[in-house]
Amino acid sequence: MLAGISKGKTEIACEARQTIFQQGSVADSLYFVVRGKVQLVVASREGKEAIVATLGAEEFFGEGCLAGQPNRMFTAIASDASRLMRVEKGAMAQVLHDEPALSSMFATHLLQRIVRYEADLVDQLFNSSEKRLARLLLLLSHFGKDSKSETVVAGVNQEHLAQMVGTTRSRINHFMNKFRKLGFIEYNNGSGLTVHRGLKNILLSDEAA
Repeated sequence: MLAGISKGKTEIACEARQTIFQQGSVADSLYFVVRGKVQLVVASREGKEAIVATLGAEEFFGEGCLAGQPNRMFTAIASDASRLMRVEKGAMAQVLHDEPALSSMFATHLLQRIVRYEADLVDQLFNSSEKRLARLLLLLSHFGKDSKSETVVAGVNQEHLAQMVGTTRSRINHFMNKFRKLGFIEYNNGSGLTVHRGLKNILLSDEAA
């Protein structure tokens, strides 16, 4: 997909939990996930952290540099062993100008990202904590339309989930235990957890707390 870029492109192999770039660093490139998963983490001045997204194969991140963003707004961390393509800002801008097919695909990617953010806002404003958690687990596991089960990578703990959902850790623990007893999730001995199709039922329920 990025074959048209001959200069300014570097393939990077990352180990699990390796930092790709830090929040506040110069935004001079963007990345494409070839294989693996990447977490985007934001930290406040007080040191409080929140995971804002988990990305998988064939997704871009760091594209804010193309819109004039001078510094990174988040820290990017490889969730597990990953292979990335780093593309310098100038090289990407040039290929988007020269190759309409890639430009169209990239525009679609950005529109999908905007739709996701809009859905996140609606979810935060109107859904219960339980529904927000269910939706978050489905997103973190990249649960597909035809999936029966998907795995959330290790490194996302209940404190992270509480920050992302906007509730307390005790509430997250309560809901996770409920989901486990209902067979919607399954812990994998420290290597993450498996999300099953039945968790979607929580999003359709009118009784979620």
